[in-house]
Amino acid sequence: MTKGFFVFSSFPATFVNWPTALLFVITDPRSSSSPESGSTISRAVIKFRKRLMISEAPNRDIEGAEVVDTNIHEITQESKPTVKKRVGGWKLALILLANQGLATLAFFGVGVNLVLFLIRVLDQESATAANNVSIWTGTVYLFSLVGAFLSDSYWGRYLTCAIFQVILVLGLGLLSLTSWLWLIHPHGCGGVGNYCQPTSKVGVALFYLSIYLIALGYGGHQPTIATFGADQFDESDPKQQFSKAAFFAYFYFALNVGCLFSNTILVYYEDKGLWTLGFLVSLGSAILALVSYLAASPGYRRIKPCGNPLPRVAQVFVAAFRKLSVAPTSPDNLYELEGTKSAIKGSRKILHRVQDGILRVIEALVLKMLPVWLCTIIYSVVFTQMASLFVEQGDVMESHIGKFHLPAASMSAFDICSVFICTGLYRNFLVPLAGRLSGNPKGLSELQRMGVGLIIGLLAMVAAGATEIARLRGVTPGEKVSSLSIFWQIPQYVLVGTSEVFMYVGQLEFFNGQAPDGIKSFGSSLCMASISLGNYVSSLLVNIVTHITARGGDPGWIPNNLNEGHLDRFYFLIAILTALDFVVYLFCAKWYKGINLQSSEQEIEIMENQKGNDLQGSEQETQITETQPGSSSNQGKAQDEAVLNKV
Repeated sequence: MTKGFFVFSSFPATFVNWPTALLFVITDPRSSSSPESGSTISRAVIKFRKRLMISEAPNRDIEGAEVVDTNIHEITQESKPTVKKRVGGWKLALILLANQGLATLAFFGVGVNLVLFLIRVLDQESATAANNVSIWTGTVYLFSLVGAFLSDSYWGRYLTCAIFQVILVLGLGLLSLTSWLWLIHPHGCGGVGNYCQPTSKVGVALFYLSIYLIALGYGGHQPTIATFGADQFDESDPKQQFSKAAFFAYFYFALNVGCLFSNTILVYYEDKGLWTLGFLVSLGSAILALVSYLAASPGYRRIKPCGNPLPRVAQVFVAAFRKLSVAPTSPDNLYELEGTKSAIKGSRKILHRVQDGILRVIEALVLKMLPVWLCTIIYSVVFTQMASLFVEQGDVMESHIGKFHLPAASMSAFDICSVFICTGLYRNFLVPLAGRLSGNPKGLSELQRMGVGLIIGLLAMVAAGATEIARLRGVTPGEKVSSLSIFWQIPQYVLVGTSEVFMYVGQLEFFNGQAPDGIKSFGSSLCMASISLGNYVSSLLVNIVTHITARGGDPGWIPNNLNEGHLDRFYFLIAILTALDFVVYLFCAKWYKGINLQSSEQEIEIMENQKGNDLQGSEQETQITETQPGSSSNQGKAQDEAVLNKV
């Protein structure tokens, strides 16, 4: 009996009690012989099996009900993401929002005026500087994929945020030291009309090393902090589900609060040549963000990483390739896994009604989002113009208010203010109105909001092109600066800001909501990766346009002296590409079928229904088999008796 006991002991305690344990021990063919074995035990076991089937029926007795409730509770808990700590809530979410604002202030204290730093301090041409900024910005958001992968697979979101914030601090420290010792000579150079002396190779090398450390730190931190903030709310609570949706809007709000300070106060001092001071303020902001983040460590609600998803995705394609000749089954017969558990530890299951196949397709479902994601790249081309060509355009416009000189990069404050205003209008007026009309409590769906963002982005490019036409008309021969006021740029900045509320907030909710639990940070990083590729595409467009238009002595559309070019045509080209992209996006959005992850209430309901259906089927099968002498049930009883007689 010893060997049979060890087999029994491997069963979960919630699955069997002592009678079922005894049944397993007695009927285990590997058990050693026992003098108690005989026909009496055989008949007792058969009677017990009947009683066990009856006792499992729902509402038959208290013990059976307790067993069902215990199993439901256990499976429900296992199907939720694995949470280390259950504290979280708005208090911790607000700390993370403040962290996002401080980190953004530090980052944009460098990035928003970088194109002018390259022109005035490193003596680069306009097109070269615009390309370098686009490539750097693209790399920032490309690193978001690295941070998301490490967060979801190995490190977890808390540790990932901490490590990349340390890298951000190191990059800002190195940049401040480099600009002070090697680049800003003489002191105060790099202001309006005050160019610096030629820089050393060591200084330039350290400068690029520092800004790409900043790119790595901020890029890896950005998507992870968004997902980590959403983790502070429990999706099984309907109130916290609403709070989670609100968090993404406030997250983008916090991002723009940080931008507002860096794009106004810091830009003003940097434009006067106090670059090192601006970089030091950015460094202080990053340090404050890191310290406050670590100070709140005990209260965070943390979710364990779910392992590397790449092998699981590869298994999907290998299995699909091997079964190309197999006829597909009906979608109604496709399940992730029997029962309510997901085979990926820490992930919830996809509801059965979604026609997406079996379990290991969970991560491969992300591939369905790629067409939608690709359509957002052209919008990111629109967005990235604010950090490059919008600033260069404003730098050759009349920007004096009396004796006060308004830095061109500070015009992005109108973009930020439009984000603030539109966020409030959207949540307080548009959502209730659209909710009543559409029946969707969120107002517009994420895909609808992204489509609206594309249209408004297109209008921003048309406005920028119209402003450039008016600027060129105000140019006096021999003068660099046009007589047209820089405030004519307000419409293009406001339209871009309005489009962000629809596009980027919608993207964050869409990609985070549609990504399975095991790769939530990867879902959030898709939004950042869209900005990354948008910057690379923008750089590619500038190179192609410059190569095609600057021939035969023609300065081209984007020359070093913008007064000799046609920047308006470049803006209109982007507008046309955005219109074509919108048409493609309509087809992709209509084709996309979203996934729906189970909440705890749904899991319990499904479990109860499945349990009830299975038990009803078992009762009917028992009644039929007991009335048929040649049935498989009677054959099973005969086999049981034979085994017990051998024992």
